[in-house]
Amino acid sequence: MLFITNRFPTQSIRTRVDRPFNFDLKNNAASNSVYYCEEVGEGQYEEVGSKAFLRRLKEANARQVLIYIHGFANMPDDVLRATREFQALCDASEPGEVLVVPLIWPCDNDLGIVKDYWDDQESADLSAFSFARVLQRFLDWREGDQYEAAPTPCLKRINVLAHSMGNRVLRETLRLWRKYYLPGGVPLLFRNTFLIAADIVNESLEEGHSGEPITHASRNVTVYFASDDLALRASKASNLRNRIASRRLGHSGPEDMSKVARNVFAVDCDDVNTRYDFPKGHSYFRSGEVYGEPGVVFLHLFGALRSGRVFPEDETRRMTILRD
Repeated sequence: MLFITNRFPTQSIRTRVDRPFNFDLKNNAASNSVYYCEEVGEGQYEEVGSKAFLRRLKEANARQVLIYIHGFANMPDDVLRATREFQALCDASEPGEVLVVPLIWPCDNDLGIVKDYWDDQESADLSAFSFARVLQRFLDWREGDQYEAAPTPCLKRINVLAHSMGNRVLRETLRLWRKYYLPGGVPLLFRNTFLIAADIVNESLEEGHSGEPITHASRNVTVYFASDDLALRASKASNLRNRIASRRLGHSGPEDMSKVARNVFAVDCDDVNTRYDFPKGHSYFRSGEVYGEPGVVFLHLFGALRSGRVFPEDETRRMTILRD
């Protein structure tokens, strides 16, 4: 499995192609360097470098790439396990359609959810600087590899799925990408952007707010939310202690659909989230009630991936409720 990370390795921070790569799990600082790597065996990783990494994406037997940005308090093994589950569901639904590539950012492994939460918020924000460079590299790659003598464009569609605090990573990455690389505005890079159990304020996607670049960079932005998501309740309580009182996007969906762009869609998962992920109701976008079998959230998401349309049966529809 290919992956990108800005976690520090136990080896030198200098990139060296084909070297072993081991995560320094005691260090949750966000590295300024980015490492393009591959999982070659259980707990075994190798750095492949950006050029080989992107060439392999271009040559992969998949029509689309899905970048997966995980949530808080996830160690690399957790992220890769979740990625394997999601990839298996995609392959079972339609082989050769989607290749899932995780972005692994440095969560903390301290004891205590509140301490982890605030440490991870800082790591999420700082990770945006390095991941903005990744997006610029992806843009160069999509338009034709600048390192090849005879560049050819990559025709694969690029999508992104952000879960929980991964939405904060995505939001800050796009904001900084625009600030430092694209002052004229971000390009339409993603076919679909899926914001699942998003741990950002529910006004984020509105014009003038920090998440607005997400709507500019995406053909479709689909927000999956559930009001009884216990992990986001803990997030809200943590934020209230620091006088941040807004509801979370992953709890209520957008605050006002009339204030967000027309390419933003809302999907209420309240009827299934706890059954799929008991008791937290937070990671409900992969398997359903039986591990390895798709739930209705995955099926809806995969349908949008395959077709490029969130509600292909009704082009004017912007909201729905998912039920088994």
